[in-house]
Amino acid sequence: MRSEKINLGINGEINIPGDKSISHRSIIIPSISNGICEITNLLKSEDVMHTLNAFKLLGVKIEEDKNKFIVYGNGLNSLKKPNKEIYLGNSGTSARLLIGLLAAQKFNSILTGDKSLSSRPMKRIAEPLEKEMGAIIKTNNGSLPIEIVATNLVNNEKGINIEIPSAQIKSGIILAALNIAGVTKIIENNVTRDHTEIMLQSFDSDIEIINKASFKEIIIKGKKELVSKNIEVPSDLSSSAFYIVAALINPNSKIILKNININPTRDGILKALKIMGANISFFNQRKINNENVSDIIVKSSKLKGCELDENIAKLMIDEYPILSIAASFADSPSLFKGLSELRVKESNRLELIRLNLNNCGIYSEVKGDDLYIDPTKKLEVKSKVIKTNFDHRIAMSFSVLGSKIGNITIEEPESINTSFPKFIEIFNNAGGNLIEK
Repeated sequence: MRSEKINLGINGEINIPGDKSISHRSIIIPSISNGICEITNLLKSEDVMHTLNAFKLLGVKIEEDKNKFIVYGNGLNSLKKPNKEIYLGNSGTSARLLIGLLAAQKFNSILTGDKSLSSRPMKRIAEPLEKEMGAIIKTNNGSLPIEIVATNLVNNEKGINIEIPSAQIKSGIILAALNIAGVTKIIENNVTRDHTEIMLQSFDSDIEIINKASFKEIIIKGKKELVSKNIEVPSDLSSSAFYIVAALINPNSKIILKNININPTRDGILKALKIMGANISFFNQRKINNENVSDIIVKSSKLKGCELDENIAKLMIDEYPILSIAASFADSPSLFKGLSELRVKESNRLELIRLNLNNCGIYSEVKGDDLYIDPTKKLEVKSKVIKTNFDHRIAMSFSVLGSKIGNITIEEPESINTSFPKFIEIFNNAGGNLIEK
């Protein structure tokens, strides 16, 4: 795929698909609830479809009816032993949440994935389940394929006080705790996105959230049956970030985005861009299924560099690839700290950002876990072929860079389908210039 420079800006009302994180949970939680759940605006990406197909293999009836998906749930213990391995493609969310959920089931199961997913670390979810709850999880040197062995898990009333690096790890532990008799307490010392807790509360789970000064307690009373509710999935902030940055860096741009999820545990990209001087305004703020939602207007802006500490990284780790593109066209340097989590995503995103920016003539360097970008230092352009390592966020982020400098070739553009199948079509409709080879 080739990304060409645009001249007339990015404009119009852009329809962003459903939130990826919430879409996964919109399949998982109704599947272990009692009753029928109708889901609107579910993201039909490869990752989410792998989650959906996993639950079909686990015996859940799921139908698609026009613009809705219907999940027929039969309770916490209604899942059935799959008749084959559960293949999850490139979806780390599917893998880590399912490891937790299946650890508390009464049958063995095996999870597999593609080459990229099979290289990603799974000990970070397997180890706390084993050490704190007594799960038996057989990994392949810490990665997929993974066999989950049926066993009786135990609750931990004293608290699972581990360093929770991501919402995926926390959510996997919560899903296991739902099916364990007694009380499980999880101590969260770092802010991670809380979509699992929000949805479980709306499904009548016995889950209590206690916010302390420096940490959060999540208390789950297991074996409480969940009650299905209909779900309207808000539009994805992470997906909208690519168009927001494209509009900011390209002159003569103005876009409107509707129904965007602005959950405060993941809105760091908006906070960061505001610090950089972005012209972003919000209107029609409201709640949908207890999630904060807003419409957003974005206009071309003169950006300035900024320094962000590791605390804001907790609110936007997935958005650093596209934020690095915004920083590349600011009028001063930027320093983004505490990005170790970028090393264990679909790729080593930290290294790919540095490599591709430098190859395109934009000075950047990695210092420990910090990323430094100085757009005032011009480098010789070495290559405009973007190495993605099949990472969808790298591919989309550097497509946006190409809209500014032109003649960018994106390797493995099909990786975009894992999260945003219509990215190219929507971008071009708004004035982008992406050419599929």
